[in-house]
Amino acid sequence: MLFFRLARSRSLGLPKSPAIRTYASAAPVARWAAGRLAVGGAVLGTASYALGSVYPPTVVELAFPRPAPPSPSSDSPEGQDQVQQIEHTLHHLPLVEAYRTNTKEYYETRPYASYPEEKRIHSLTAGTLSGPGKFAVRPLVFAKWDESESVVFIHLGRSLCGHDGIVHGGLLATILDEALARTAFMNLPSKIGVTANLNINYKLPTKADQFIVVKTRIAEVKGRKATVTGLIEDLNGKVLVEVTGLFVEPKYANMLKMDTIGKIMGERPKAGHPIIGVDVAVTS
Repeated sequence: MLFFRLARSRSLGLPKSPAIRTYASAAPVARWAAGRLAVGGAVLGTASYALGSVYPPTVVELAFPRPAPPSPSSDSPEGQDQVQQIEHTLHHLPLVEAYRTNTKEYYETRPYASYPEEKRIHSLTAGTLSGPGKFAVRPLVFAKWDESESVVFIHLGRSLCGHDGIVHGGLLATILDEALARTAFMNLPSKIGVTANLNINYKLPTKADQFIVVKTRIAEVKGRKATVTGLIEDLNGKVLVEVTGLFVEPKYANMLKMDTIGKIMGERPKAGHPIIGVDVAVTS
């Protein structure tokens, strides 16, 4: 009877009792796995190359900036040393040295260099945001004697960021406002004006802990209105921000103190005698 049942199950094609399947050799599996790994490696390599092309290392550095310690206080030895080093570096930048030798076209001045301390402490850029890690030193301005153009060198510290490592866009707008305003004011009848409009195009992220170059040029002057164009570059000439500004001379201009405005913007020296005004320390 048992033999009959076994024979019948085979003849009807019924399923056999469960059994463990084995392979005569593991070689086919190994070859299959190796092939899949090779294909996967090729795909991963291609993907990595594509990502590296779209997101180069500089972008990675911007997204994941290096850690930085807190900015030292202005009255600490570390803070004073940082300010002196930045000031020294500023005066030895090749671009600064080049403009400094061209005294026939440009004069040199430092905004806020002679601004009264009781007023400076309430200024956003010269007071609140001054010091190590922020605006460690005052801007250095080279302006054409005919006031048609200017070149401003500014150092941006790590504590002036929006996203860590990238300078806040609103701060860049403030820098451009002040730089363009100086060129505009020098071309208005009373040498005083207010900002009516700023049109800003941010081209690239501006990294902190670097010197930037702000260039301005007078575009048009009509009565009490002056239009100025400008841009921010890094030291390699890469354009970071572009701007156009409209400035208007207010009707109450004659009520404002001219000497104060001059001290804020950087006073115009006599021909052939540029003002260098080296900073050795900046308090905040």
